[in-house]
Parts: sequence; structure tokens; C-alpha cells
Amino acid sequence: MEGDKKGAGTTKYRGVRTRPWGKFAAEIRDPERGGARVWLGTFDTAEEAARAYDRAAFAQRGATAVLNFPGEAGSGSRGAAGSSSRAPAGSGAGRGTGRGGSERIELEYLDDSLLDDLLDEDKYSGK
Repeated sequence: MEGDKKGAGTTKYRGVRTRPWGKFAAEIRDPERGGARVWLGTFDTAEEAARAYDRAAFAQRGATAVLNFPGEAGSGSRGAAGSSSRAPAGSGAGRGTGRGGSERIELEYLDDSLLDDLLDEDKYSGK
């Protein structure tokens, strides 16, 4: 089976460890916190834990992330929804928190006349 143990506490998935009672823990290192571990949760299967790691790695590093399931990168696929516990809501796991977070704003360039129109003081100042 894919989720079987290879050795004491290890699996074949990056960021996933086997707990002594048979569950799978997922965590990722945060380079912005000096390599501190960020807890992602405890899961029933190694695959669920690996997908949680992939989501967090993709959020941290984007397209350069090394993933367990590279074909699913950025697809938003959450896999099976039955994990036994998830990261606490305020933990920041899987989100780009802190300096250099993963929030991105995309701007679409239309043309200079739109910008000029928006900056035209007379048009919007009520004069």
C-alpha cells in the first residue's frame, strides 16, 4: 500500500511523518522563521498529509516548490476531505503569512487613456 511505513516514523512523501499510533503528520519548514516547523495537521492517510504539504509548499514557494504530486499543483484539489484534525484556523498554515506572503495582485494593462481618464481631476471632483 502507498501509505505504508518505510522505517520508524518516515514515509515516502515529503513533509509527512508516521505517528506511533498509525496516523500521518504533515509539517513544512518556514524559511522566514529561520526554518521553524509549521504544523499542518494530522491525517488518516499519508496521501492526505502529502497533499496538505503540497498546498503549503505551493503557497510558500509557488511554481518552484518541490511537491509530492506535481501534476496537481495549483489545481485547488483537496483530495479526500476526511482528515482527523487540521491546522488551527489562526495558525497560518498553508497561507503566506508574515513578510513576503503569497498574496498577489494582478493588474491588467488596458491603455494610457484609461489611466488618464481616471486621473482627470476635473471629471471626478464635481467641478
